[in-house]
Amino acid sequence: MKNLDKQKIDSPKAAGASQSGDALTIRRMTSHELLAGRKELAIEHSGEEYRLRITSKGKLILTK
Repeated sequence: MKNLDKQKIDSPKAAGASQSGDALTIRRMTSHELLAGRKELAIEHSGEEYRLRITSKGKLILTK
């Protein structure tokens, strides 16, 4: 199983990237942690609202 704590990335412009010593890291969390037991989450980004939800087949979908 992949290490969910840190993963090297190619560009510091990637979302959630931060400088940590020599390596760039991405903050990672499970969908369970993010959704906290719910089926849908509202995300505000640049004044717009997006919805992250779990489909009936257990997949994730992000809509505006």
